[in-house]
Amino acid sequence: MGGERAPLLEVTGLAKAFGPNPVLRDVSLLVAPASVHALLGENGAGKSTLARVLLGMERADAGAILLGGARYAPASAEEARRAGVVLVPQERTLCAHLTVVDNVVLGIEPLVRARLGIRDRSRARAVARAAIALVTADPGRVPLDARAGELGVADQQLVEIARALAQGGLREDGRLAARLLVLDEPTSSLGRSDAARLFERVGALRDAGLAVLLVTHFLSDVRAHADRYTVLRDGRVAGEGDPREIEPAQIVREMLGRALDDTRACADTRACADTRASAVPEEARPDGGEVVLEAEGVSGVKRPKRASLTLRRGEILGIAGLVGSGRTELLRILAGLDPRRGGTVALRAPRGIGLLSEDRGGEGLMLGRSLAENVWLSPRAPRFARPRSVLSEGARWIEALAIRARGPEQRAGELSGGNQQKVQIARLLREDFDVLLVDEPTRGIDVASKAQVLALLRDLARAGKAIVLVSSQLEELVTTCDRIAVLRRGTLDPPRPASSWTEASLLLEASS
Repeated sequence: MGGERAPLLEVTGLAKAFGPNPVLRDVSLLVAPASVHALLGENGAGKSTLARVLLGMERADAGAILLGGARYAPASAEEARRAGVVLVPQERTLCAHLTVVDNVVLGIEPLVRARLGIRDRSRARAVARAAIALVTADPGRVPLDARAGELGVADQQLVEIARALAQGGLREDGRLAARLLVLDEPTSSLGRSDAARLFERVGALRDAGLAVLLVTHFLSDVRAHADRYTVLRDGRVAGEGDPREIEPAQIVREMLGRALDDTRACADTRACADTRASAVPEEARPDGGEVVLEAEGVSGVKRPKRASLTLRRGEILGIAGLVGSGRTELLRILAGLDPRRGGTVALRAPRGIGLLSEDRGGEGLMLGRSLAENVWLSPRAPRFARPRSVLSEGARWIEALAIRARGPEQRAGELSGGNQQKVQIARLLREDFDVLLVDEPTRGIDVASKAQVLALLRDLARAGKAIVLVSSQLEELVTTCDRIAVLRRGTLDPPRPASSWTEASLLLEASS
């Protein structure tokens, strides 16, 4: 990479807290010009907060940042863009109904008459053409007049990058004015070939003088395309170096903070597995229980690409995978909520199948309605019910699941995250579904509530329920599930016994 070069970005002693919770602690980072620098870390490690500080979306509490040798402390995203620091977010932000030109210049439209707001169409087209030329070797690959929604996912990603570069400014000769491009999980929704093409263009941008901060979970991408890497863990720098000189297992160890053979809550993995198995009735164990759900070659509109699984009564099947791998999409297809493009799903469960949504605030609960109303809400519930009956049912589930609430009439939005999650579970249990699809059940809840939710899932499996568990917390999968399958870039690998996995091996498998 050329260690003698002065760094483009120099972060020293950066700290940031939200209330009493420190998120960044004494973070220092050097990013060289014309380089790709990977930023790694588990969920909650501080990667997003660091990126938001660099992009002017958050203000640091302490520390200093130099950009090109000058003090840099943007008070807004606009200030960051003017300084040449731009972002391509993980989630698509293109307007599907607008053309490529309109999307690239959105927010920076060149005007003929500024006071009247009349856009200079020829100049807008020139800016879009120059920006697209920077991100593709074939200018005709992305038609400027095509609507963004008509493009493939890979080409949409190129338009996202082009727009970011245009927002960072283009010189009169079409060369880059942006200096630092932050790419947040750019390949999470791309297949292998599309990811390879994307990194070809990232390499070309680096060769043109751009520095790239690559936020990713894919170690294979880091080793193949990054010049340097930095690992954050619990808000601190836990490791850094040249990824081509460091073994992947060492990087994983830096991310997890413990030895590769010490990643289970139970020291003896087989003993843990035996304990789980002995608690389940013989007829309900995964190796002999009744098959209640079977999927073969299932594919969705975008994700997953291919997924096959068999679920038996009395087991918990875990699905591991990185953000964008298609885990949530798979559960929604199995639940019948999203269309299935290919494959078959056979449900052999008289009481049906229920989904616990990862988005409990937006989809799983009506936060403005009472706890009792949320528990009662169901297509199977009577259309008309006495308020007293609804409140009585809510009170019953408050007691059954130890939900901490003032009473069944309390609004769901006033409960803690863990108790909101219990309300979602109560509704599923009241329905008495045979199959439970559980998506990120411990997201955003405290440690004690996590333990309670996971213990409840194990109790339900012992009672004969069949459960598919999706979680980004790998330790939860290893210590809770009977079998675990890894979903990588849209393809579900065959499951293996949980006793054969560790957090480290799961992370390596998912990121390979």
